Amino acid sequence: MPLLGGVRPPIAALLCALLAVAAFPTLGLGTVHEQDVPQAVRDGERRIAEDAAASVRTSIDVRAAALRRAAASTRPADGGTPAAVLRSLVPSGPPALGAALLDPDTGKAVAAGGEAVPLTGAAAVALAKSGTANIAPRLASSGGAEPRLLLFARVTVPTAGGKQDENHDQARDQTGDQGAGERELLLVVSEKATAPVVYGEVRTGQLVDRNGKVLARAAAVGTTPAPDTDDRTGPAAAADAAGAGRHTGESSGSMLGDGHDGLRRVAGWASVSAVDGKDDSSGLGLTILTSQDVAPAKDGADHTGFALVAAGVLVVIALLVTAVLWRTVQLPLLRLHLSAARLARGVCGMSGAAEELARPVPAALFGEPRRVGRALESIRRQLLGETGPEPVRPVRRRPGLRSVAVVCALVIAVWAVPLLFLLNRVPADRAVPATTVADQQARTEAAADRVRQSLGQSCTDLAAVASAISGVPPERATEVLRRERAGHPTFQSLYVLDRTGAVVLRVGKQPLRTLVHAPTGQGITQVTTSGKIPTIAAYAQIPAAGNAKGAADTAPAVVVAEIGVNGLNDLVARPGLGKVWLTDERHRVLAASTGFRAFQSLPSRGLTSLVNRTDTAPGGRGRPESAVLDAGAGPGEGLSVAAAAPLAQTGPAAGLGWQVVSAEPAAALKLAAYEVQARTMLAGLLALSVGIACLGWLHIVVVRPLRALTGCAERLAGGDRRTVLYPVHHDECGSVTRNLELLRQALVERDRGAGADVAPALVPKSQRGSAP
Repeated sequence: MPLLGGVRPPIAALLCALLAVAAFPTLGLGTVHEQDVPQAVRDGERRIAEDAAASVRTSIDVRAAALRRAAASTRPADGGTPAAVLRSLVPSGPPALGAALLDPDTGKAVAAGGEAVPLTGAAAVALAKSGTANIAPRLASSGGAEPRLLLFARVTVPTAGGKQDENHDQARDQTGDQGAGERELLLVVSEKATAPVVYGEVRTGQLVDRNGKVLARAAAVGTTPAPDTDDRTGPAAAADAAGAGRHTGESSGSMLGDGHDGLRRVAGWASVSAVDGKDDSSGLGLTILTSQDVAPAKDGADHTGFALVAAGVLVVIALLVTAVLWRTVQLPLLRLHLSAARLARGVCGMSGAAEELARPVPAALFGEPRRVGRALESIRRQLLGETGPEPVRPVRRRPGLRSVAVVCALVIAVWAVPLLFLLNRVPADRAVPATTVADQQARTEAAADRVRQSLGQSCTDLAAVASAISGVPPERATEVLRRERAGHPTFQSLYVLDRTGAVVLRVGKQPLRTLVHAPTGQGITQVTTSGKIPTIAAYAQIPAAGNAKGAADTAPAVVVAEIGVNGLNDLVARPGLGKVWLTDERHRVLAASTGFRAFQSLPSRGLTSLVNRTDTAPGGRGRPESAVLDAGAGPGEGLSVAAAAPLAQTGPAAGLGWQVVSAEPAAALKLAAYEVQARTMLAGLLALSVGIACLGWLHIVVVRPLRALTGCAERLAGGDRRTVLYPVHHDECGSVTRNLELLRQALVERDRGAGADVAPALVPKSQRGSAP
């Protein structure tokens, strides 16, 4: 019967696997080379461009949505002129440079203010007749002037009770869905393209249109903008890359410029449009380009020599382990298989049976094969009548095949463990480039600015809501609140308090906790300092509306918006920034990019110490800080690049003393040193895994069954004729077990005397003699 499995497959698999792992260091480590600009620096610049693009996109979307909400909530009084309506909707001054109310049928301006809006005539009519409720912003220019960002909204204004011009009368006749005495106009606001806000001491940012023209230019916060004589190829290349990315799905990337003065320019680009293309800025074709000059990295070490030595040592270990296993396990087991089969043929009366039994059973060197061989030899002699059963003597604990497997595993571990824990470790003092640490700080500042802008915009919108609901009936105020909450996903509850602190109007969810006293002015406040969910609220005082003096105590006092923590979590989370936390003045977590417990402390003392260095006492100026910390992101995570930045130095959140803290594991950065470390550890892990797996396989299918077989053979040699031996596997151990069962049956027949004629036949002719 052919053997299936057995001792050969585990040993062969171990040899092949170790040789494959030996090839990994040569192919993996030998191909890692230090770049003059590490990939981590290029990725950092790309992420900074993404942050700037997200800021510009959010700014455009917020201003467009705010203009639409203002136009929808405005109800001009009867007899109000278009000019008065325009002044009420668009205050003079930045960011609006010009505004106009256009007749949707003729495209002519019925009211205008500021600079001329570069959109009239047929283009305005086409937009007005597009049928979309919300007209997306667009870029337009006139006469070679600087392009302007145009925002649109539809406005319904009352018509004068007196004389109307012919065009308006025709419009009223053609639009029968409008109420009597009302008409719809198109509001167009012209703004200058917003320069991107970037952070970093030597970084510049540019806003580029789809043709590669720079619309706005800005330097990093606190530095001077770069001159207009900068290289023009970068914006064009960024615009081309963004245009190609719209078809391939890539919305950002990085580029390397030529070296100069010992520096190398690295640039990042990102499309302002959202990935899904459903935002207001999707049709503008804008791209953000950020760049900085960095010092090229020095030539790194060549790891080819280490890879060759490591691979050679593992090849030697693989051959040595295979030779030991072949000599101590495979060869003795195959000899036992052949010897047991030979004895079984001898007792079955086959041709040459006497000669088969006459040959002694060879003994192995040690271990279980030696013991089984000695038992077979004893059984052979019993079959020949030379001796009787030999009592089973207790075996002293001696090394066996299990010890051989353990020693082989230890030899493999001698190679694998240093690769896992010792070799190619990255020194802490030069693990991360200074540019990467600075980029982490810049991105943390950008995250803090993003939260600050969101909170500031919430206060601004609440102030507009407070003005809109001043002196209006509760039904109208509720409608305004409902519309405002629909436009702010971060508002989970919007309510109005009277001067006693009682809630008089509410839309949305039940507030987690309301303010005890109605505050004055407008701002951001932290309502709770403990509990399961942090409660943060924006508020704005409702201006007086000519109420009677006696009713002043019961008039609404303040409108409050409870800001959901999930909205803050989304604000601080950014790809590639690691774990990010928003903390209060006592460094307790209010929001985070990952799961957290409300008001918990930062996960390490290093982060807490870093935040303390920012000097962000309420009302203080504060300064951002960054460093490479040990276990900065949590226990057991090694080095991390961490940064902390005050949330705001001015504005509604300035007096809160909040900070934004981030920590990115250094091992996650694409640095050559960490790539070598990761591949070294992977090689050690693979070698250790395949060694344990294959030796464990050998122990299960060979060593353990052989140990059980040893006991059965020794008991049979010691006179146990009643225990029936059942083979379990079709391998060498199973073959020996089957043959032992045949030998047991032959011994039983001999002991019973049923084979009286068989015994002389079992004696060789040379040993036969005459009866006495």
